[in-house]
Amino acid sequence: MSQEERNQRRAWLVSGRVQGVGFRWCAVREADRLGLTGAVWNEPDGRVEVHARGPADALDAFEAWLGVGPPMASVDAVVEVPPDAPAEGESFEVRDPRTRR
Repeated sequence: MSQEERNQRRAWLVSGRVQGVGFRWCAVREADRLGLTGAVWNEPDGRVEVHARGPADALDAFEAWLGVGPPMASVDAVVEVPPDAPAEGESFEVRDPRTRR
């Protein structure tokens, strides 16, 4: 697997009942399980934004998980968006939506 294949970047906006149900913390756990790095945060409009980096197959699996989320969530849509925020670092974390840090 090439370096490019191992370091793909993707981002998604997840809508539905995804705030106040542990979505971000469960996303961290799932991303860690898949070996991804990146970040997740709540958006003011009720959606959750997710940016991740890793192998394509792990990103595909993560996207599938985002479509379901944790038990208390009810996901209406997962829309892939351009990854305009960094998905760098050594871990996957919850970030402050105002600063994305």
